[in-house]
Amino acid sequence: MTQAVPLAALAALLGCGAWAEPAADSPVFEVASVKPSPPLDRTRDFNPSAAGGPGTPDPTRIDFRNYSLFGLVVRAYHLPFWQLSAPDWIKVEKYDIAARIPPGATEEQFRLMLQRLLAERLGLRVHRETKELPLYSLIVPKNGPKLRPHVEPPPAGAEKPLPDGSGRRVKSDSDGYPILARGGTMAIANDKARYRRDDTDLAPLVVLLSDQLGSPVRDDTGLQGKYDIALFWSMQPLSAQPDADSGPNLFAAVQEQLGLKLEKAKGPVEILVVDHAEKVPTGN
Repeated sequence: MTQAVPLAALAALLGCGAWAEPAADSPVFEVASVKPSPPLDRTRDFNPSAAGGPGTPDPTRIDFRNYSLFGLVVRAYHLPFWQLSAPDWIKVEKYDIAARIPPGATEEQFRLMLQRLLAERLGLRVHRETKELPLYSLIVPKNGPKLRPHVEPPPAGAEKPLPDGSGRRVKSDSDGYPILARGGTMAIANDKARYRRDDTDLAPLVVLLSDQLGSPVRDDTGLQGKYDIALFWSMQPLSAQPDADSGPNLFAAVQEQLGLKLEKAKGPVEILVVDHAEKVPTGN
């Protein structure tokens, strides 16, 4: 089965004021319930799920089920998981949240509402700090980049629409990699991934690499142009024995297809630190 995967927003990597404690006058849900998830049993799906919210067919409500506090904080502050430092227990305790969102609320306003809800009901307190952490440096090796400068698209209608992110099947090529139309998206089929983004600088690529590697990636290429970027790679674990049939891993794909290289390094990384949280919600 092929699944289209929406790209993470660049703001996830940029330390911004949205990480501050929610202000007293920040937007709030009209009605909200926060409860510990019921004990797991065979009759109940234990996978975390989220329905509704801005940008969905049901924008005035949200329904989280079996969500860890870790996952809720990542959602509220729009972070990759590696950018959150927290006690181990917040990955274990699960919660159900049902809330009504004021009509017309944006995604940014929704995140502020969720931040405030977590602060009020679960006593969440956070702060930002910068730490020296292992990361990957994206560089241009001595042979130079293979990036394609952006070219103007063909006439409208010449290409099929992009997958809409709903999990619809998309076609794959003879090697099993998803076929993507012009634009910007990522899709996965049978542990093989393809990424495409047109008329772009390298910032979205850096976000993609960071998400896939679960580690900060720093752009040290110095490249400033606009490019049409296409990349395909195997989603098998990087620790797995190389398999010629599975295709290149992400490191090899970046070097062979883009003429760039990922090197291990260290550097300052801004993280969000959980100072305090309660296991039992209040105020329902």
